[in-house]
Amino acid sequence: MSTQSVTIDVSGMTCGHCVRSVTEELTALPGVTDVAVDLQTTGTSRVTITATEPLSDEDIAAAIDEAGYAIAPPRSLL
Repeated sequence: MSTQSVTIDVSGMTCGHCVRSVTEELTALPGVTDVAVDLQTTGTSRVTITATEPLSDEDIAAAIDEAGYAIAPPRSLL
């Protein structure tokens, strides 16, 4: 069984409770086997989701929204 990982930036996370909320919502998605959060209390946290089946951007965004947070917009290099 192959797995795939997706890393996204999430804004608004500041503590362990935030991490738990996001982790719970994402692990409820079908096929998700692991969620790793690199918490940055003063900025954008990186969230890596590992799953055994493809995840849609919409499902990921909905889970993040359900937890009360938002996917951070991509940063411009300009």
